[in-house]
Amino acid sequence: MITAAKIKENPQIRTYVEAADATLKEMGYTEHSFAHVTRVAHVAEKILADLGYPARLCELAWIAGYMHDIGNVINRIDHAQSGAVMAFRILDKLGMPADEIAVICSAIGNHDESTAYPVNEVAAALILADKTDVRRTRVRTKDRDLFDIHDRVNYSVEKASTRFLPEQKEILLELTIDTEISPVPDYFEIFMDRMLLCRKAAKRLGLNFRLEINGQKIL
Repeated sequence: MITAAKIKENPQIRTYVEAADATLKEMGYTEHSFAHVTRVAHVAEKILADLGYPARLCELAWIAGYMHDIGNVINRIDHAQSGAVMAFRILDKLGMPADEIAVICSAIGNHDESTAYPVNEVAAALILADKTDVRRTRVRTKDRDLFDIHDRVNYSVEKASTRFLPEQKEILLELTIDTEISPVPDYFEIFMDRMLLCRKAAKRLGLNFRLEINGQKIL
């Protein structure tokens, strides 16, 4: 069985994660390194585990989350599809069964908001985990004079959590932001498409998606 531990230790996958992040750094994007992919992997796995899905499906969500951005090593454009093809080749060579590869590749190929759709439970969990990773430590420069709007929005986040609320049947993204660094409308200018995609993903899992900023319900 191809486990999460084997994926995390695989030198080829680690190289692609590092190279993809280096590519995005050169292009001026926020952090997409091991911190990002590991967080996405854990959150995607936890979402499905909290909902009672089988342990192996939860592990497939972890694997999809960990590998989801490797396509950036080729190009940012269509990186979800490139990453899915790369993941197929890697996982096939490792001997993962075709039905599991299909789930993972479908999820990776459907995580970017320009083309994404929650085609299965793993894809839905991956979307929610990826699009809710907003945090100060993703900003590469601390020189605020060099910030673009993406940097300002991420840097303004003082606290963020993505939680499953079973009684309300909701996924809640709860943010505390410094509005002097970035006002709330800036957040929506950057993230509205992502939040609407999160709503679709939550619906695929039989849930609602809710966004709260500074204690106020926004979505």
